[in-house]
Amino acid sequence: MTQRLSRADTIGLGLMTFAFFLGAGNIIFPPLEGQLAGSNVLYAMFGFLITAVGLPLVSIIAVARVGGGLPSMTTDLPKGTGTFAAVLLFIIIGPAFATPRTGLVAYEMAIKPLLGSYDITVSQLYLPALNITLDRTQAIMTTLFFVITLMFSWSRGKLIDNIGKILTPALFLLLICLAIGVVVAPQGEIAAPAESYREMAFTKGFIGGYNTMDTFAALMFGMLLVDVLRGKGVTEQSATYKYLVIAGFIAAAGLAFVYISLFWLGATSSTVAPDAANGGVVLAAYVQALFGQPGQWILSWVVMLACLTTAVGLVSACADYFSKLTPLSYRQWVVVLCIICAVVANVGLSQLIALSVPVLLALYPLTIALVALTFIRPWLPNPKYAFRTVMFVALIFSLLDGIRGIEALHSVSWIKSILDSQTEYMPLANQGMAWVLPTAIIMVLVFLIPASKKAPSKEAYSS
Repeated sequence: MTQRLSRADTIGLGLMTFAFFLGAGNIIFPPLEGQLAGSNVLYAMFGFLITAVGLPLVSIIAVARVGGGLPSMTTDLPKGTGTFAAVLLFIIIGPAFATPRTGLVAYEMAIKPLLGSYDITVSQLYLPALNITLDRTQAIMTTLFFVITLMFSWSRGKLIDNIGKILTPALFLLLICLAIGVVVAPQGEIAAPAESYREMAFTKGFIGGYNTMDTFAALMFGMLLVDVLRGKGVTEQSATYKYLVIAGFIAAAGLAFVYISLFWLGATSSTVAPDAANGGVVLAAYVQALFGQPGQWILSWVVMLACLTTAVGLVSACADYFSKLTPLSYRQWVVVLCIICAVVANVGLSQLIALSVPVLLALYPLTIALVALTFIRPWLPNPKYAFRTVMFVALIFSLLDGIRGIEALHSVSWIKSILDSQTEYMPLANQGMAWVLPTAIIMVLVFLIPASKKAPSKEAYSS
């Protein structure tokens, strides 16, 4: 059996990998980051590219190395860690953040700009029992969005998969046209950076890249790419590794192009979208200014369908996974997930992003540490204790970073005291990256842990 792919198949695998990552949700973060960074846009963009492009690429390579995804990557951690990590990641990319975000992005970028053009007033709905005020139009549209998502997910998204083969190229083509327009006819001058981006543009961009959640996604569907290769006759570990690396670099190149152009768009958007609440507002306003109403209609349709494709894919994947762990069937999970997503979506896009920040600050460092350990494992004298020590240290400091991201907890005296001490003595603590130095130090020191006769063999990742 041949272990080689044709050039067309190799490029196709790379474009498929790019399509997995690129969703409408990914394009809402760079514009706002670019606007806030202003004249420091290059520093913020470089930090963003590390976590939004580099980390997903490295994660795919890590999955290719171990040949088994999270279960294989967590073999040196306590039993059940792999399942717990998988459940947690599915919740994050499913009903907690990523999937509700697709409905909100569809509303902010596809529906709301068109409603505004017809001068339709957005009404507010106050719910006394919950003491909250909802955007009535948003509630109706996001609920309808997830009803449609439920209908397509009911049959595991077979129809929407075919539409997705057209939508991703269409979205990418639109972004290419937008990138050309930004370079040829920028809609404003680059402004001064926002206060928080004057001294910390790189770290703000680095943490901003967490919002794409693509590193989590890479760990989830990395094995799907392995299965695709097996279906094409590539079964040897070395050949699988080779083609996944190539596919990863093709996807990374496409993502880098998209993010760089959108960062530059954001940096020149202060005139057309001043004080925007989120990147969706920035992008919609820029397209309106650059291409007029026809451009907005095209953007609306492509974004709406791309969001629907992403939502169906995420709901289907989560329902399939959870149905294997619980007594509920696939279709029951589809209903439960769509209801939860419709409810969570009405938090609002800006609020949902703000709520996700502490969670991402707490979990991304653990993912980065796990991927790094996967690469250095063959040289560790005692992988079991090395993994557990490094992950424990990363967990402690990443939790502190996550707590720092929750403003409400700053009023608690003992928490404030801990955070103040951390800021005083820990480098990068006030930038949400206190985990970096201690984790790096421990990752070096674990090479000094003596080998154990009962330690797992270094060939445990081979497959």
